[in-house]
Amino acid sequence: MATVKKAPLWRLVGLASLRAVSTSSVGTFPKQVKIVEVGPRDGLQNEKNIIPTPMKIKLIDMLSEAGLPVIEATSFVSPKWVPQMADHAEVMKGIQKFPGISYPVLTPNFKGFQAAVAAGAKEVAVFGAASELFSKKNINCSIDESVQRFDEILKAARAASIPVRGYVSCVLGCPYEGKISPAKVAEMGVSVVDSSVAGLGGCPYAHGASGNLATEDLVYMLAGLGVHTGVNLQKLLEAGAFICQALNRRTSSKVAQATCKL
Repeated sequence: MATVKKAPLWRLVGLASLRAVSTSSVGTFPKQVKIVEVGPRDGLQNEKNIIPTPMKIKLIDMLSEAGLPVIEATSFVSPKWVPQMADHAEVMKGIQKFPGISYPVLTPNFKGFQAAVAAGAKEVAVFGAASELFSKKNINCSIDESVQRFDEILKAARAASIPVRGYVSCVLGCPYEGKISPAKVAEMGVSVVDSSVAGLGGCPYAHGASGNLATEDLVYMLAGLGVHTGVNLQKLLEAGAFICQALNRRTSSKVAQATCKL
């Protein structure tokens, strides 16, 4: 990890919870956490202005250089519903494929899966939710119905030896239903965390949704806890600064904000 001058914790409002971590509890954390970067997909998919394909490719390449082990590159959905992802095939063909880094793509249905494989995708992701109401609001079907949709994708992926990653939204709470029972999700031993560079993205349909966790803040926090991520924070900050400048907006990362003030 690159040497970065860390800002005082009192300036990192979003990471204030670090103060509450006791010495005895640190030993309960995993030695390593895998970070799944979703900025190029979830972070950008709801931007109103279409982002040029070369800019998306450069962002992904910068995130690769930062050492993120998994970068969700794009989504093979209908351009009618998500115009921002219409260039999914061009993005997949244009990015550098770094050794040891996975570039999964979201495939909500079998047609999307077929298109992803044709574009050279080596890993795909499907998504559901722990909340019935969120599932109906987000993808217009029940939880059971969403699982049934995955069956055709899973069978085809297994036949082609393509790994499939499953998302479960609202595991810690739902903006529609409120609290989600832990027994419904069984969140034990989690050591894979999704985040988005600069805190970009989040569900646009859920009123009051807080958005995505900034990858910079996550990496900073884990480093402070002695948890290995393999991510170069300086290069990650540069990727965040690049995309925020391109979008003409301020970063949502508290670490990036504090670093700029030093």
